[in-house]
Amino acid sequence: MAQKGVQLDRETFSCSICLDLLKDPVTTTCGHSYCRNCIKSFWDEEDRKGIHSCPQCRKTFTPRPVLEKNTMLAALVEQLKKTGLQAAPADHCYAGPEDVACDFCTGRKLKAIKSCLSCPASYCEKHLQPHYDAAPLKKHKLVAPSKKLQENICSRHDEVMKIFCRTDQQSICYLCTIDEHKGHETVPAAAERTEKQKELEVRRLNIQQRIQEREKDVKLLQQEVEAINGSADKAVEDSEKMFTELIRLIQKRSSDVKQQVRSQQETEVSRVKELQEKLEQEIAELKRKDGELEQLSHTEDHNQFLHNYPSLSALSESTHSSSINIRPLKTRDKLQDILREEWTNISLTATEVDVLLSPPEPKTRAGFLKYSHEITLDPNTAYRRLLLSEGNRKFVGHDAGSHTIRSDALMRPECSHFSSIT
Repeated sequence: MAQKGVQLDRETFSCSICLDLLKDPVTTTCGHSYCRNCIKSFWDEEDRKGIHSCPQCRKTFTPRPVLEKNTMLAALVEQLKKTGLQAAPADHCYAGPEDVACDFCTGRKLKAIKSCLSCPASYCEKHLQPHYDAAPLKKHKLVAPSKKLQENICSRHDEVMKIFCRTDQQSICYLCTIDEHKGHETVPAAAERTEKQKELEVRRLNIQQRIQEREKDVKLLQQEVEAINGSADKAVEDSEKMFTELIRLIQKRSSDVKQQVRSQQETEVSRVKELQEKLEQEIAELKRKDGELEQLSHTEDHNQFLHNYPSLSALSESTHSSSINIRPLKTRDKLQDILREEWTNISLTATEVDVLLSPPEPKTRAGFLKYSHEITLDPNTAYRRLLLSEGNRKFVGHDAGSHTIRSDALMRPECSHFSSIT
């Protein structure tokens, strides 16, 4: 219990600016005590405004008060130091490069735990306490620590912007409504935020619905890939079973068909993969956009919300579902057509081979011309009662008169022994 009492004493005699034990303590007319250097540095920064205030209760002083040393506090602090219980804040309490620092800490600044949109300033736990204790400060709007508080200040009038101009779609202060925005349609920033928040929720629902649709489309595309691959594999398997029964020529045809099937498969899969990748990119973009809108929906700073909402609410053009065609059966039909065509070609080739091996008897002149030959009769083997004409192209029988065998005479191959008639 004694230890707790000492701890309370140490906090009581700490400077609310540096959060350390008071050094050369001085007391303002409102009763709050600070290190002389701490309050001096704080008021030096306020000199440009001409009004000086207490960092805790915000009471103002004009002119700047003359600081006098509080001898009683100085003695008590020295006594407290002898207990050896003085402690500095832990390192993790100090503000880093990415943190929002307390605007009222001197020296090494602590992390801010809240930002005030009304002040506007950021406060660590110690310096924020007046906002919970002082009645005028309790009405201020406290939000999560923000580095963009200055953006809430009107650059023209140096006032907090609490109004939204719908005509010009920008945040303004109350003085702007009687100046360059006079006659414009204006509403409180909180009211505009409420309207935009409703739109944001509708857009989020739309995005989430689109995400579900795109995920469904991706699943269908994956099924199409599987169907295409299955159809192609089945076609290849069937073609291999058929071509293994054929001779060398048919095996060559099998290779050609396989190449066409794989080409068709590659084309279809490439098309589907490209569309699938596009949809996945769209899903990622929609999720990112949804995340940004969700983060924006939790922004307590109305002006930041209104400033960022137009750029975050815009959506890119959606990939239309009509561009997705599930065509495994068509692919299968095409592969079957290829096989049927190749089989027809193979059948025709086989027929041609059969003709060469066992040709039918010619029926037309064109058919006979395939076997035309120029012939010459041999006088040594001719029948003795036949007379041969000049050039041995004609013969004359003693009973039959003259007969002519023309140079373009057509003979069947099996009659090629005609020259040796006896």
